[in-house]
Amino acid sequence: MSILRIATRKSPLALWQSEHVADRLRQAHPGLQVELVPMSTRGDEILDRSLAAIGGKGLFLKELEVAMLRGDADCAVHSLKDVPMELEPPFALPAILTRADSADAFVSNHYPSLESLPQGACVGTSSLRRQAQLRALRPDLQSRDLRGNVNTRLAKLDAGEYDAIILACAGLERLELGARIRDRLRAPQWLPAPAQAAVAIECRAEDTATINLLKALDDASTRSCVEAERAMNRALDGSCHVPVAGLAQWRGEDLWLQGLVGGVADGRVVRAQAQGPASNPEAVGREVARLLLEGGAGELLR
Repeated sequence: MSILRIATRKSPLALWQSEHVADRLRQAHPGLQVELVPMSTRGDEILDRSLAAIGGKGLFLKELEVAMLRGDADCAVHSLKDVPMELEPPFALPAILTRADSADAFVSNHYPSLESLPQGACVGTSSLRRQAQLRALRPDLQSRDLRGNVNTRLAKLDAGEYDAIILACAGLERLELGARIRDRLRAPQWLPAPAQAAVAIECRAEDTATINLLKALDDASTRSCVEAERAMNRALDGSCHVPVAGLAQWRGEDLWLQGLVGGVADGRVVRAQAQGPASNPEAVGREVARLLLEGGAGELLR
């Protein structure tokens, strides 16, 4: 194969991720030509409703998958946190790149941290996971929906529509907007979305030529962590309709996974953690899901 075509969304962050993958592939395979095929998805086009209301994060993938099936593209680059827990049968994820900082970012023009926000301040985020953790930590704050790409969200903050907004640190840093981060919301107090800050490459499962090219970019240590997080999410039947958070980290030869299920309405939070061999990340994920359900997460998920 001499030309590889990457389907990508058109947002600045999606284009950055796809360009990054293209550069890495050119380094790994000298002589390989890599072209981007930018596309618009329903998830990008419908901005007046939350993702949960219009069908979930899978809306960011559908058009890219159709392009691969039609033969218009060989692979697609995604933020792994946007990839559904179960891929459609003809697709695979042969490469998951080394993860960036998985923390959420507190962004504000007037306040240095979540703790410093005044009573009743307005915080922008459309993520139910972020809303639930905000409600748990600061029940006095108002949480308001915020959709659009990173630059659109920052513009709304700068226009004074919000006192603060919550974004992903990785997205801001990839767009060279790291200076906007006032504080990093870190574990254990605050947990990210499962697989946050990991970039994945999807292709057709039977396309062995493409899979062999993409495998060079796979990071085994990141893959173990995100597989544990996604296994937990899958066992909880998690999606963007459900406030689920999780972070797996290496401890020697083991993975240590912290999980959380939150209630947007009342700020109730159920937490659990478990440690197990990194050789079986699925088992670690399922164990944390079991402990969360045992701790009352089922009621919140319903």
